[in-house]
Amino acid sequence: MSAIPRFFRFIGELSHFGLRSLVEMFRPPFELQYFLIIMYDIGYGSLPLILAAGFSLGVVLSLHTRAILVQFGASALIPSLQSGSFFVEMGPLVAGLLIAGRVGAGIGAELANMRATEQIDAVESLSIDSFKMLVVTRVLACIIAMPLRTIFIDFAALAGGYFAEFLKSGMSPQLYISLAFQGMQWANYIPPTLKTAIFGFIIATVSCYYGFTINEGSSGVRRASTSSVVVSSLLIIIVDVLLVKIIFFFFPGSAA
Repeated sequence: MSAIPRFFRFIGELSHFGLRSLVEMFRPPFELQYFLIIMYDIGYGSLPLILAAGFSLGVVLSLHTRAILVQFGASALIPSLQSGSFFVEMGPLVAGLLIAGRVGAGIGAELANMRATEQIDAVESLSIDSFKMLVVTRVLACIIAMPLRTIFIDFAALAGGYFAEFLKSGMSPQLYISLAFQGMQWANYIPPTLKTAIFGFIIATVSCYYGFTINEGSSGVRRASTSSVVVSSLLIIIVDVLLVKIIFFFFPGSAA
């Protein structure tokens, strides 16, 4: 099979896989206990990485922007530029890519290993819906966890920006926060944060697809892990461009 038909076949299979997970999400039985375990691993397990990355990027962005804005006497704009950059775009995108690397690889490798060691077959032999238990729970957990992780990285970046600004100018936290949110609207916060739920759906769907369908032994585990990260990261970048245009269309204030 040539590359083009294989590509469209992959798109069709992945779309069907994702739509099936959405439909099964609303059908009983609901694997609540297993879902909470997955939610803890995806949500809490990713928190140190999210906080460290957000704080570091906040420091770096503050140092770079300060070096430029001070030349034009616009140092008072540093906090608002910091908050606007992260809450509107950088925070959601960076969080999506970080979760794709950390969680996507884990999901793909875990499910591929379960397939290779016939654990999925064992689950199905107990009359348990393996798709609902192993796939739907992970998709739902990623959808819920992504906006929460985005909020954490946004405020971690804001804290990093204040830390860098405090070392340079000694600005008080009250003044920094006041300047950071001056002129910002809810349209600058809510739509960009909620769009990461779509990122979570992409990460979980792609990772579960590769892990659940690949059955090539140990080599399949490696391929599922790598493909999960690469494909989900690429889709996040492409979809982010489309979502930004949609958000600007429905919420013109978010472009401010």
